[in-house]
Amino acid sequence: MTDAPKLLEEMNARSREVFRRLVEGYLETGEPVGSRTLTRSLTEKVSAATIRNVMSDLELMGLLDSPHVSAGRIPTEQGLRMFVDGLLEVSELDGSDRQKIDATLGGTEPDVGQMLDRVGAALSGMTAGASLVLAPKHEAPIKHIEFVSLAHDRALVVLVFADGHVENRVFTPPPGQTPSSMREAANFLNALAEGRTIGELRRVMVAEIKARRQELDALAAELVESGAALWENEGESYERLIVRGRSNLLDAADQADLDRIRSLFDDLERKRDIADFLELAEDGEGVRIFIGSENKLFSLSGSSLVVSPYMNADRKIIGAVGVIGPTRLNYGRIVPIVDYTAQLVGKLISDRG
Repeated sequence: MTDAPKLLEEMNARSREVFRRLVEGYLETGEPVGSRTLTRSLTEKVSAATIRNVMSDLELMGLLDSPHVSAGRIPTEQGLRMFVDGLLEVSELDGSDRQKIDATLGGTEPDVGQMLDRVGAALSGMTAGASLVLAPKHEAPIKHIEFVSLAHDRALVVLVFADGHVENRVFTPPPGQTPSSMREAANFLNALAEGRTIGELRRVMVAEIKARRQELDALAAELVESGAALWENEGESYERLIVRGRSNLLDAADQADLDRIRSLFDDLERKRDIADFLELAEDGEGVRIFIGSENKLFSLSGSSLVVSPYMNADRKIIGAVGVIGPTRLNYGRIVPIVDYTAQLVGKLISDRG
């Protein structure tokens, strides 16, 4: 990652202003910015030739790039990182944006999933990007688990929690499962599950399988060991990772980017990256910005991610909200939107217990 303070120290006041104005112009229009445009916006009146020399120096530093034959420049990923770390002016949350977020979260329905779905729709609408909302896991202790065969390649697991919450999840079991192997797997899990959350059960289960492998039928062991029904969230009606506004990215992309962006959404649909997404957010409180290839999740799409975790009443991180967009996102506006939304979601979830 760029050492923004060091690079900024090496630049004189004119270079810093040219760089800042150029990046701000690019973020506003998405187009290369030329020296003539900059002459009209700089505080100090200097010639276009002088500005071109400064732009050439910034290009040699790896901060700018020339995308076409035109005289205009755009910031590189390194340049954007330096701008975000050292020059970005984050605005106060706009009053109308605050009202939209408050209205979105003002529902009284008991289903947290419905509330978070509205949050995602509002974020994508306000930012013209795609939104990601990672819902919290249900952390109540498990009371009962049951497997039901639906077809040779489809099964249902019914999870009954101690607080009365019930989840039905459709999943693909390992090949060769029979009703008796499913009963055996359910009996094994129920003997371990009562009083434990899913996360606690997973940790205990690994040790128990090693200790009791011979007692378990091989098919039942495979079903239990796969864990797919319980913690990969695959196919469940209550989504953990809610993605909204993908059309915003597809509409804004040129043809060269479309396949990469579709690949990103395919990955999200398969929910491969839920754990990675939360890991990104968990590295620290507050909003984090990932630009292009810095972000192992979305580097393929050439996009930026602005993400913030949200916490429960015990100050434990339980989920995250974020916005994905092109690297020319309006960071100054989107950062306070994501920050405020994350704080409000955490408060509402805490209030609901």
